[in-house]
Amino acid sequence: QVQLVESGGGLVQPGGSLRLSCAASGSIRSINTMGWYRQTPGKERELAARITRDGSTNYVDSVKGRFTISRDNAKNTVYLQMDSLKSEDTAVYYCNVAGDSGYGWPFYVWGQGTRVTVSS
Repeated sequence: QVQLVESGGGLVQPGGSLRLSCAASGSIRSINTMGWYRQTPGKERELAARITRDGSTNYVDSVKGRFTISRDNAKNTVYLQMDSLKSEDTAVYYCNVAGDSGYGWPFYVWGQGTRVTVSS
């Protein structure tokens, strides 16, 4: 089974930066799409950033120009560089990965979540 391990969350002041990492392991033949979603109490989980195998990216409007998503295919890892952080970015961030397993079946898995708190 494919597993995701997230890291990099924490407490940061407004205007600061954090870099989130998500490493996939297990039965993986290939990874297609990798993304970061975020959720706060009382709000729906929303897509923050997504990156395809060929490097095409999508961002929610509120993070454009501040967040950068990237991936290292050799390490099966996706990153989210977050700069100029605002209090509105406070949320639990979840990694999501979709691809093909080593057994020929597709997979769609979520990480455990990492908390980002932006506060002075």
